[in-house]
Amino acid sequence: MKARLKFALGVVLIGAVAAGGYLFLQNRPLKVEVVRPSETVPIRVFGLGTVEARVLSKIGFEVPGTLIELHADHGDTVAKGTVLAKLNSAEQEARVAQAKATRLAAEMYVLKAKANVLRAEAVYAQRRDDSARKKSLASRNATTQQEAEEALRDEKVAAADLSVAQSEVNVSEAQLTDAQAKLSYEETILEQHILRAPYDAVVIDRQREVGSVIGSGEVIFTLIEPDSIWTLAYVDEEQAGPLEVGQPAEIRLRSLPNSVIKGHIARIGLESDRANEERKVWIVCEDCPTQPYLGEQAEVWITVKTLSKSLMVPQNAIYEFDGSSGKAWVIEDGVLRKKSLSFGTRSEDARYEITGGLPEGASVVTSRGPGLKDGRSASALPVKP
Repeated sequence: MKARLKFALGVVLIGAVAAGGYLFLQNRPLKVEVVRPSETVPIRVFGLGTVEARVLSKIGFEVPGTLIELHADHGDTVAKGTVLAKLNSAEQEARVAQAKATRLAAEMYVLKAKANVLRAEAVYAQRRDDSARKKSLASRNATTQQEAEEALRDEKVAAADLSVAQSEVNVSEAQLTDAQAKLSYEETILEQHILRAPYDAVVIDRQREVGSVIGSGEVIFTLIEPDSIWTLAYVDEEQAGPLEVGQPAEIRLRSLPNSVIKGHIARIGLESDRANEERKVWIVCEDCPTQPYLGEQAEVWITVKTLSKSLMVPQNAIYEFDGSSGKAWVIEDGVLRKKSLSFGTRSEDARYEITGGLPEGASVVTSRGPGLKDGRSASALPVKP
């Protein structure tokens, strides 16, 4: 009996000690890590994209024909106006020669018509003087009235001939204008048998070879303007709000992962991708690589602002977070309290700036570790050296 009593007392004692130890462990002052003020915190937005060219042209001939010359190939740098290729133009050259002959004939017809005007003017002047003289003589009865009337008739016929001659000049000049226009047209078509570089460019692709029969508008070369290289990045709409043209950016190319290329925002798309919920952002590089590769994948970090001094709370330490507010454990007057706080910008390492709600002198706990409960005594861990 006594043995059983002693055993029971021992069990009770052990339980009491265990319970007391548990209660002590659960309520002893807790050491926790707290948020320390951060200085010069860059707020950056991430985007994933590709290297592109703002000025890219797929060029070819405006007329069909057989390709007889090629003067550029993949990788060549060409100046504006450089001849890139030619088509067989023998037939068109014949049309130009025919148009030149037609124009020459029209020029001769104009000269002939003008000469006819000079002759008609001389005849008219003679008939007019003769008519005036005959009219004067008839008034003095020195000649018959019939001769005076015949002279007047000849004068009117000469005037009509002069009018016709002048009209022929107008017609011949119109024909010359038409011939000149046709010649200009045929020469333009002939010029279209020569393909020239529209600007200073780099050839990134050539699709046809000599001897190929080319259709009108068929692509022969793909050109880019080397100074128009930029990066097209896609940024999540959730992070795209603070983006502005001119903000600095860093670009890392897939082929140069250890190199950082400086740049800035040149354009922000006005239409987002409806499926992926992303915004297009174009970044111009300031120290571009000597040999860019179109389509290469690139990572972009855009600095939207820099916080001079702030308290940055890890996202995993925030409860009931809705994007702008949430709750976090704070040490206030030596005890833990769960407080509602408001938050601002997000850093690239998933920390949020505290913008309001933190009591004076309180510190924010950086995690959701075990043992955190309202009213428990707590203190901050010392700063690591």
